[in-house]
Amino acid sequence: MAKCEICKKKIEVTFLKKILGTYIKDSKGKKHTICSSCQKSLGNDKDKALEKL
Repeated sequence: MAKCEICKKKIEVTFLKKILGTYIKDSKGKKHTICSSCQKSLGNDKDKALEKL
């Protein structure tokens, strides 16, 4: 199960094993998972999301 790296909540998964959220890559190329509610609260801004990590 995937967890949001900002709020630490469990991210829901569809029946095709896709998360209901997004992946964001940092400058080093590492993927971070973010839930849809955190994504909405940050206004879909990648830079703001990376600051919160």
